[in-house]
Amino acid sequence: MKRILPVIVLSQFFCTSLWFAGNAVMGDIAKQLQLEPSYLAYLTSAVQLGFITGTLVFAILGIADRFSPVRVFFTCALIAATINALACLPGTDATLILVLRYTTGFFLAGIYPVGMKIASDHYPQGLGKALGFLVGALVLGTSFPHLLKSLMAALPWRYVILSTSVLAALGGCAMILLVPDGPARKSGVVLSPAAFLQSFGNRQFRAAAFGYFGHMWELYAFWAFVPVMLTAYNVRFATAALNVSLLSFLIIGVGALACVGSGIISKYMGVKNVAVIALTISCVCCLVSPLFLFAGTAWLMIVFLLIWSIAVIADSPLFSTLVAQNADQQSKGTALTIVNCIGFAITIISIQLITALRTVENARYIYMILAIGPVLGLIALIRRRNVGEE
Repeated sequence: MKRILPVIVLSQFFCTSLWFAGNAVMGDIAKQLQLEPSYLAYLTSAVQLGFITGTLVFAILGIADRFSPVRVFFTCALIAATINALACLPGTDATLILVLRYTTGFFLAGIYPVGMKIASDHYPQGLGKALGFLVGALVLGTSFPHLLKSLMAALPWRYVILSTSVLAALGGCAMILLVPDGPARKSGVVLSPAAFLQSFGNRQFRAAAFGYFGHMWELYAFWAFVPVMLTAYNVRFATAALNVSLLSFLIIGVGALACVGSGIISKYMGVKNVAVIALTISCVCCLVSPLFLFAGTAWLMIVFLLIWSIAVIADSPLFSTLVAQNADQQSKGTALTIVNCIGFAITIISIQLITALRTVENARYIYMILAIGPVLGLIALIRRRNVGEE
């Protein structure tokens, strides 16, 4: 039915708004609780670590393959929304916020990869296009709290958190009410704790996964530090007065269009070819970033960040497509989940590394480190030429 994909996309958008809900109001939380700037990295990494734990548990238990993925999505959406909202309770301190962000991340494991599993069960043909819309929804959901913060600037930060919880609950309800399990779903999969490693025996699957890992080294670090880059520009040029929240939403959110566009283009140019092009462009952006981050005119830096944002995410649905196409079909949901798990573990390393090394003096150059991931991802893809070509 024509409504299936729009509902999956909308549900994914609503639910993934939980991801950066804490980051969008980090300034207010830090001011209220008198926290160090490094708390941003811990806040982001808490969600990522929770997601990693969740994906590992879901993969080992084969949750997305053994049970109805639509019901898994719905259940995790309601639980994650509730836990996210608990941060608004009076007396919440920095430690409790980290615990809540970690637990929210854990249940996001039943939303993002499971949403891809649902889409792949409904659209085994033209999967690249479907996942383009789906990852685009993730991007828009990730950036949306920054827009909420901009619109609610005069209100307490808790309103942003509560708004994302309401959206997530609505997304879960839409999924369970309007989307059935897909016709390509393999039901009755028996629990096999080692099944999540099964697909790695396939060379094409490994190449697609390693390309994805290189992409992830860059992606979430870039997203996490976009507000930091903009804030640093405001500090360097006192008259700039950039609206950090609004620009963060626009810069991150434009990636949603890139995901949709890359999914459509991949139908004509090939999934792997478009992934290689996007990964190459984002790699170049990492390397030339010192030339633009403190450019004399703000618009030049903003245009550069928009281009970087488009390139950094355009390959994400394509890598998910390559992973799904080359995975063992009976454990496809588990394979997508474990690849997500490893990829998000890598994001913690890059985020923490930049946080540890970043200083006022090297702020212009530090993001060149992110080029490491795309370089290694390109090597993996180019060495295995027939990935995604079958």
